[in-house]
Amino acid sequence: MAHYLRMRGEYVMTCDIAPAPVDASVPYVQADVANAASVASLDFDVDFIYVFSGLTGTEVGFERYRDFVEVNEIGLLNILQHHRASGSRARIVFPSTRLVYKGKQGALLTEDSEKEALTPYAQNKLSCEAFLSMYQRLFGIEFTVFRVCVPYGNEFQGAYSYGTVGFFLQRAMSQQPLELFGDGSLRRTFTHVLDICCQMALALEHPASRNVVLNVGGENLSLMEAATFIAEAAGVEVRTVPWPPRAWALESGDTVFDASRMEALTKPLTTHSYADWVQHLFSER
Repeated sequence: MAHYLRMRGEYVMTCDIAPAPVDASVPYVQADVANAASVASLDFDVDFIYVFSGLTGTEVGFERYRDFVEVNEIGLLNILQHHRASGSRARIVFPSTRLVYKGKQGALLTEDSEKEALTPYAQNKLSCEAFLSMYQRLFGIEFTVFRVCVPYGNEFQGAYSYGTVGFFLQRAMSQQPLELFGDGSLRRTFTHVLDICCQMALALEHPASRNVVLNVGGENLSLMEAATFIAEAAGVEVRTVPWPPRAWALESGDTVFDASRMEALTKPLTTHSYADWVQHLFSER
């Protein structure tokens, strides 16, 4: 997001726990969101605070539950408390996830659809959404939550680390078959990272984005379709394998977004095609 905002000509200060920034050209300060004193050292005299810090994962959250709560939940609370104490007027921008939804086969999920947390990470996000609402109601701290389904692509550093698509690419680029649990029929909303950034930036310019949750729009694809595009471009096959019991217990089903609220603020929703992106990626190899 910082890279995209800088392309728009906006001033950006980045912050992370790492001793050095990913991009040395961007102003940077080291801080630990899980440490209240560290957060209190930050200057919140800004327009927006993008809270993109956090730990992610499925089963790993059960093993590292303390880390997930401290970084993902206490981290946001430290930011909100410093926001209060500093008198900041910044709006909090918070990315949430498809994993907060109870999936529904063949149905589009609106922001008000039934929620379900099957992992500590999903519960972290639901808790953080609730914290933002609480602090807005009591202290007037403005926020916007953007729920993201499946991101893909990268415009910086050439790495493709996003979960689902990153896993497909890692295997395809090493000429290994792609493996899908079940029959691959589960569906997701796939969105290129630049489209995610664009939707966020444009929505934030609109007054109707204050203190609401917005689904980020994208393409409705099955996991089999998404894998097949990559497999055909790489010349490898797609294999289906039985669901491991634990993975199946954590599966949320189809999560396809109804992004009509976002579309009302930002048109068009996307300028990137997943199929075209895959073809372009492998044509460069």
